[in-house]
Amino acid sequence: MAKKGKAAELIISKSRTKAAAKKCNVSSDFYGALDKKVRDLIAAAEARAVGNKRKTLKPQDL
Repeated sequence: MAKKGKAAELIISKSRTKAAAKKCNVSSDFYGALDKKVRDLIAAAEARAVGNKRKTLKPQDL
């Protein structure tokens, strides 16, 4: 995460997200919400992997 006072760097790509949305425009605040959702998914996957005594994320962790 970014330091306090600076904008957090997105882990998602704005251009790829926009390209993936075929039938709709993408609002500027969608990117931040999508980024948070992805970070939450990764954190939950990490917790599951650690709970299963693994250091590697696997598809079943999602």
